[in-house]
Amino acid sequence: MIFLGLVFLKTATGMAQDSTGSGPLKFSVYVEAYHSYDFNKPVNNDRPPFFYSHNRHNEFNLNLGYLKGSYQADRVRVNLALAAGTYMNANYAAEPGVLKNIFEANAGIRISKKKNLWIDAGIFASHIGFESAVSKDCWTLTRSILADNSPYFESGAKITCTSNDNKWLVSGLLLNGWQRIKRVEGNSAMSYGTQLQYKPNATILLNYSNFLGTDKPDSTRQWRCFHNLYGIFNVSGKVGITAGVDIGSEQKKKGSSQMNTWYSPVLILKYAINGKWAIAARGEYYSDRNGVIIASGTPNGFQTSAFSFNIDYAPVNNALIRLEARTLKSKDYVFARGNEFVNHNAFITSSIVVSF
Repeated sequence: MIFLGLVFLKTATGMAQDSTGSGPLKFSVYVEAYHSYDFNKPVNNDRPPFFYSHNRHNEFNLNLGYLKGSYQADRVRVNLALAAGTYMNANYAAEPGVLKNIFEANAGIRISKKKNLWIDAGIFASHIGFESAVSKDCWTLTRSILADNSPYFESGAKITCTSNDNKWLVSGLLLNGWQRIKRVEGNSAMSYGTQLQYKPNATILLNYSNFLGTDKPDSTRQWRCFHNLYGIFNVSGKVGITAGVDIGSEQKKKGSSQMNTWYSPVLILKYAINGKWAIAARGEYYSDRNGVIIASGTPNGFQTSAFSFNIDYAPVNNALIRLEARTLKSKDYVFARGNEFVNHNAFITSSIVVSF
C-alpha cells in the first residue's frame, strides 16, 4: 500500500510552503494521491459516506490536486486555485458546473493604512477547525470525523483584524451557507460566522469559531448554531498537543424551540523523533443521535469512537512519506460489510507528499 503524491504550494490555510516566483506574484502546484485499504471491503469501493477525504478503497487515486496563483501586496491580495480529485468530488458535489473545481478564489483589500484590517470576498478556506484539506499541514494523514463533517471551505465575505503584535485575530463573516458556494435553492437567508484567535506566544494557539445559519430552503428552514473550540500546544520542540471540541445544534423543525444537538471531542498527540521522523496518535468521539450531520438510521444514531496512529518520514525538506492505521467502533451497526452491517471499521492509509 504505497501512496504517491506531490505537494507544492502555499496552503489554503495560509501556512507558507515553497513556491515559484518572486515578489508579490507567486505560482504553485499541489498534487496529493493516496491508497487506503478498508478491512470491511466495501463492494463499490466507496468508504463510509461520512468520510469526505481519502474515501476510496483499495485503489491508487488523487485526493486533491490543484494549481494556484497568488498575489500579495501591502494593500491588496488575490488567490486563485483550480482543483480536482476525490476530495473535490465529495465536498463539491452540490456545486454546479465549473464551481466544482474552484478550490480557492478570493480577493482582499486592506482598508486601513495603519492597522492590519482586511476585507476579503470569494471562496476561501473555512474559519472552522484546526485541520484543512491539505494533508501535509495536518498532524494526521486522514481527517478527524469532526473535520470531515464541518466546512472545509466557504464562500462569502469577511472582515479580519490582526493586532500589531500578531497575538490576536478577530474575524466576522457573511456566508452563503454551510460549506456552500451556490446557496441552497429556495433559501433567501444568509449565514454568519465569527472567529477569535489568540497566540500568547510561539508555543500556544487558542481558537474559537462559530456558525449561525441554515442549510435548507425557506419552506423548511431550520436554524443551525455551531461552535468550534481548540487549542494547539507545542510543549517542547518535539511534543505537540491539539485538543478540540465541536458542539452544534439545529431546530427539530421550522419554528421549533426544541433542538437536535451533536458534539465531538478530539485529542491529538504528536512527537517529533528527529528532523526526519515523527509519530502521532489521535483519539476522538462523535455523537449525533438525531442524524443532523451523519444520518445512520439506527436507534441510537451515530455514536462512534475512533483511534488512529501514524508515522511520518521526511527524507528531504519538501517530501513526506506517511502511513496511518485507524479504527472506529460505533454503538450501533452503522458500517456496511458485504451484505450485513457491523459496529466497527478499520483501515490503513499510506501517502507520499512532495512540495516545492
